[in-house]
Amino acid sequence: MHDDPDDPPRRRANKRRGHGTYANDRPPVAGVVGRESGQIRLRVLHNSTQAQLQPVVADATTPDATLYTDEWGGYNKVPDLGLKHLTCCHKPTKRVWARDHDGDGINEVHCNTMEGVWTGLRNYLRIFRGVRKDRLHLYIAIFEWSHNIKTATTEFLRTMLGVRSTNHAT
Repeated sequence: MHDDPDDPPRRRANKRRGHGTYANDRPPVAGVVGRESGQIRLRVLHNSTQAQLQPVVADATTPDATLYTDEWGGYNKVPDLGLKHLTCCHKPTKRVWARDHDGDGINEVHCNTMEGVWTGLRNYLRIFRGVRKDRLHLYIAIFEWSHNIKTATTEFLRTMLGVRSTNHAT
């Protein structure tokens, strides 16, 4: 118990409201996930502006891609990249998490795929109990790599463990 007013309880995390920036110790991470491939691309940014976001989207998508996002204003210039852009409104008053855009009965417009990636990233980073912001990109790269690798072959595991390959069948 903390009865001493000169020794306040320790506080965890940076609880500032709003979008994070590198300067306020909450660097934003931009991410793109391919719905068909399942591959992700994640990048640590200095701030969450359209100017910082657009190159991430452009580098991670093909020209015929459709981008599904929420209605955050940072995505307003995505059509300038030549991509089809469909949104789903997450505002508390509307509470639409997915919608059917083409009337076929399937709610194809949603952000749930990327939301699942963010949950996985948060759970991955949690085990480190805090990450220095200047090294966050390294942790992000390992998470991205581990998510994107679909099979761990014997040769891959040998390489990771530093074990020489043998010529015999095992």
